[in-house]
Amino acid sequence: MAAIDPIRLAELTTLQTGAAPERMVDAETTEELIATLRETWGRGDDWFVLGGGSNLFAGDLPFDGTVVRIRTSGIERLPSPHPGRVRLRVQAGHDWDALVAYAVEHGLAGIEGMSGIPGTVGAAPVQNVGAYGQEIQETLVEVDLIDEDTAEVSTVSAADLGLGFRTSVLKHHYGSVPQRRAVILSVTLDLAEVGEGGRVVRGEQLRRALGLVDDAPVPLAWVRERIRETRAAKGMIFDPADPDTHGAGSFFQNAIVSEAFARTLPPECPRWPVAPDLDTVTVIPLESYDGYIPVSRRKSSDVKVSAAWLIEHSGIRKGFKLPRSRAGISTKHALALTNRGGATAGEIAELARFIQSRVHAEFGLLLQPEPVLVDVEL
Repeated sequence: MAAIDPIRLAELTTLQTGAAPERMVDAETTEELIATLRETWGRGDDWFVLGGGSNLFAGDLPFDGTVVRIRTSGIERLPSPHPGRVRLRVQAGHDWDALVAYAVEHGLAGIEGMSGIPGTVGAAPVQNVGAYGQEIQETLVEVDLIDEDTAEVSTVSAADLGLGFRTSVLKHHYGSVPQRRAVILSVTLDLAEVGEGGRVVRGEQLRRALGLVDDAPVPLAWVRERIRETRAAKGMIFDPADPDTHGAGSFFQNAIVSEAFARTLPPECPRWPVAPDLDTVTVIPLESYDGYIPVSRRKSSDVKVSAAWLIEHSGIRKGFKLPRSRAGISTKHALALTNRGGATAGEIAELARFIQSRVHAEFGLLLQPEPVLVDVEL
């Protein structure tokens, strides 16, 4: 590990806000990362880890603590217990899109729909990253992590991470603390071996994004290229020359609401069921069967609604800026709050609060921020 002269977080994050912290340490290997965290926790410092800086909104004042930059990398190919599949164990600091490129190049399917997502592999399970209906929880097997409470390293099954829509027990949600304060060291995925022939795309959202109309197999490389083109057109791939990409991706989460609340929204508001609508099976013990089968009742499920649609239909259009502010909504995507050049965290927070208030006044729903906020209040 190497303590370095602290760098302004504005230079290390895609939203380009934040002063230099009190301390900054680079961890190049897993051993260095473990030693750095144990030393930091032993001192009782405030701390956070920094990967790609694409999901962090840092305040204007210097962070009074230690920032640990995770710079580990590497992919290890392992056998899978399932026929026709391969496992990849990937270091936490490895670039996520580089991992997707590796998988596609080697004919491994399961994460190609998440091409172009910024950030590091270790951050992916924390918020259960996903795009176009594909999420990491579909292929995640386990993670190696180190807990702050015990400073011990352990392997944790994906089933024990509490994965949900853009969440896990490890995520620091705005206004709360994680259920489990820990840092991921490596991630293991289980992917299907499909080779150059590709595979049939099944997910409705992914099929719609790709413009597919039949069930013919498509190459993984083609899927990756189309998804990256789509994300670039929305300003969701960082480009130093394009202010529309100087943000944290989708600043607000698509809202998860009850079916009853969803019915209060305009019918044209895009929405998707959070859980698949599966046929239920009624089991009646033979000794108690009296010839009557009760009518099954469909359980209501939560619904995901489009935050971008809610923003635009609350009267806020792409490219919107408050007077004299250097923060603005992307001209390409209503969910992206961007730094148009030298904006402070205060200016971006002011715009975020304005959007929240407009959507709440129009639709009765308070949008929640998706990035991790450090020393910032909304």
